Amino acid sequence: MILERGRVVAEKGHQVWVQTIRQSACESCSARQGCGQRALASVTSGRANQILVDNHLNAQVGDEVTVAIAESALLQASLWVYAVPLSALLAGAILGHRLAPGSDGLAILLASLGLGLGFLLVNRHQRCAGPNFRPQLQCIENSF
Repeated sequence: MILERGRVVAEKGHQVWVQTIRQSACESCSARQGCGQRALASVTSGRANQILVDNHLNAQVGDEVTVAIAESALLQASLWVYAVPLSALLAGAILGHRLAPGSDGLAILLASLGLGLGFLLVNRHQRCAGPNFRPQLQCIENSF
């Protein structure tokens, strides 16, 4: 499980908004100079994120909570978000090139349509995904 600590900032029915501060392990990593994650972390360091989670622990505004998500769910979500649109884009480009070998226009058009279809598939999968793909409240650390 991947765990992140945060604070409940608002309630919405049977769900709560949990605010977390993005942490970065870049300072302790030996690959600091050649990693794209460091560049992203430097742009967004210290920025708060808010996520909506089911409130099965009856957390209140101000409570410090631990939010958890399974590593397998994160890996599968990453594959869906990156691999599906990219695969659809490549399939569209290859199909367009095969249908009109001398023209890049059709390849570009079908690649764009494939990318859009890939995003639609990811969106549909996200809506149909079960609770295993959603972060869950693990425990309440401290009440204020």
